[in-house]
Amino acid sequence: MSEQITRERAWALLTEHTKSPVLLRHALAVEAAMRAMAQRMDGDLEYWGAVGVLHDFDYEQHPTVEEHPFAGAKILKERGFDGPLVDDILSHATYSGVPRDTPVRKALYAVDELSGFITAVALVRPSKSLSDVEPSSVRKKMKDKAFARAVNREDIVNGAAELGVDLDEHIRAVTASLKPVAADLGLNA
Repeated sequence: MSEQITRERAWALLTEHTKSPVLLRHALAVEAAMRAMAQRMDGDLEYWGAVGVLHDFDYEQHPTVEEHPFAGAKILKERGFDGPLVDDILSHATYSGVPRDTPVRKALYAVDELSGFITAVALVRPSKSLSDVEPSSVRKKMKDKAFARAVNREDIVNGAAELGVDLDEHIRAVTASLKPVAADLGLNA
């Protein structure tokens, strides 16, 4: 029997395996974006949020493509979580072999890199405010390969395309979804 995931259990699992403040903030950002996507796409807010919290919970200890997110999938199965949760988390890695064939999987892929990139764009603004982040400023920073170099720009573009939404519209939506957790991200709304 598969265990049910709750936000509390997801957060406990994340903080058991992740200590880095940067990775914890990333999990909060992806959670917020996933909850917003669930509202727009008629998904389960709690489940989609938990997927956002957990998508990189193994990354700090297993940062290579050989290990992440496969080590996390193994841990989830050992803890009694299986089925959709494991596959949904695996699907955000383009190399996992798990297709992004459901709304939650498409959403996770679409918000993962973008939420981190938007956060980085806001952090370099003098105001550190999400209100000052426009699609044009995000696109401009995407062209600067030295800026937030770990962020895969192709995943950002492909994520919006897989959702069937305009990239600027997607940037606006994800930026708006981060505003309620701005303080937790070290930003201003």
